[in-house]
Amino acid sequence: MRRLSDVDPNLLANLKKYLDKELYAYAEKELEQFYQLCMTDIDRRAVHTDREGQPRLIKYDRFGNEISEVWVNEGYQQTAKQTYETGIVGYVHKPIPELGRKGNYIYSYAQGYLLSQVETGVYCPVTLTMATAYLLEHFADENLKKKYLPHVISTGEIELYEGATFLTERQGGSDVGANAVRAVLCGDHYKLFGEKYFASNAGRCGVAAVLARIDGSEPGTKGLSLFLVPWRNEDGTLNSIQIRRLKDKLGVRAVPSAEVVFDGAKAYVIGDPKKGFYYMMEALNLSRVCNAVGSIGIMKRALEEAKQYAANRTAFGHKLTDYPMVRETLADLTARQEVQTSACFEMISVFERVMTAPDEATEEEKAWNRLLIALLKMRTAEEAIAFAHEAIEMHGGNGYIEDFVTPRLLRDAQVLTVWEGTANILGLEVLRLMRKYRVHEQFIAKMAEALSSLSDDVEPLASPVKQGLHELAEALKRLDGQPEEVQTFHAKKIANRLCDIYLSVVALERAQENERNCLIAQLFLQHIWNRHLVDEQMLSVRHFEVIIHGQRQLSPS
Repeated sequence: MRRLSDVDPNLLANLKKYLDKELYAYAEKELEQFYQLCMTDIDRRAVHTDREGQPRLIKYDRFGNEISEVWVNEGYQQTAKQTYETGIVGYVHKPIPELGRKGNYIYSYAQGYLLSQVETGVYCPVTLTMATAYLLEHFADENLKKKYLPHVISTGEIELYEGATFLTERQGGSDVGANAVRAVLCGDHYKLFGEKYFASNAGRCGVAAVLARIDGSEPGTKGLSLFLVPWRNEDGTLNSIQIRRLKDKLGVRAVPSAEVVFDGAKAYVIGDPKKGFYYMMEALNLSRVCNAVGSIGIMKRALEEAKQYAANRTAFGHKLTDYPMVRETLADLTARQEVQTSACFEMISVFERVMTAPDEATEEEKAWNRLLIALLKMRTAEEAIAFAHEAIEMHGGNGYIEDFVTPRLLRDAQVLTVWEGTANILGLEVLRLMRKYRVHEQFIAKMAEALSSLSDDVEPLASPVKQGLHELAEALKRLDGQPEEVQTFHAKKIANRLCDIYLSVVALERAQENERNCLIAQLFLQHIWNRHLVDEQMLSVRHFEVIIHGQRQLSPS
């Protein structure tokens, strides 16, 4: 097995940038161990879960009693246990015993990045548990927090309660304001009635955060409250919850997603009953970051599979990597994966500051955080599918066969464009941020400042980005004040241009660090901005070994 430091020095470089020395030293050691576990045992278990060991609903016991239990195979259980015990959720909220201090989201997301390379279907429940822990810590009253948070952040010392967040209803989908699950006051708690139509981690979660409407509340999202719902009562019986059926999904088959019916389930309101939708949107931001992290993880696995196959496969008397088109593909994928990984960890550093101390963050910082999350969630999800496709094509017919990991990567990647908001929904989110916070003005100012601060040797590469920024500014002027139909029509196009510019600036800033990153930046900028038919430089061919392996080579004369 290769070491993480050899396979992914870019990950470690990003962590070194954002973690202090003590936490980085700990993270480097722990991530190496987790990487070895992921690429061996967890990867093998994932194959079994996907093909033969998918979750199953046990609707009734032998006496005909409703039990709505979800069976998962022993390998899945072991993977979940080992993953949670790394502190992927817990050490965001409590001290790491070895250090006597908390970890943070940057370290947690690095763990998620490794896990998603082998088992995206387990990273989904981890994400939901992270979101549940965040909601409890930041918004729940002290009694609710004291009773449930230690279980949700358990690393093995007490019983683990995995989390879940149930939003989607049959009639609503992305239109959360149409939700109709009822909450009826019953003494010191509420009882929930109704159905959630796509409830992931159902039957596995110990508690779920559920949006519901208290009787008499106003319509739309303003009338939604957030509740913590234990899956079982203290005596072990179901909390008046039934699973109608498990969804038969294209991918991420490891995670049980279900139609869940509440028939008087005991529930406890989280925080202010009038802020339920706001609380859930904060959790959704966290989940969207997880989605982006899962995407760059799939991108990395697809890239590594393509590289290894191409280096060992012979066709027409030559290794695949001897052919210029193959070199171009692998170099292009490498540049895109590294730049987007760096962009994600820059985003996570902003997320860390805003989400851990929301009362100290300005409205401007919060808007910037939400903008970066929306842009990178949208782009990385699409890229994960593109990378999986390229890996399949690199394998030829073998890439389409389930004996290889590539079909599962494509199936698992496809959901990432749907989970936590489609590209259309994210485009509308960007439009709302522009209208409410004028975030585009902040964006243009930040990008212009970054471009003007580039070193003299990198600055010439920035010409197409500067032109793109100018075109963006002009387009926004034209769209300002236009009718709703015109603005929403252009929302996704504008979001994509914002993302192109942001990623390009990240690439250019990286280019100042060393010669290889300068090559990576040039390849990335070509991918985004170059529309010329003839490539005079052919950097991906001339500098293939430097780009792929970090090895210097002489350019052909």
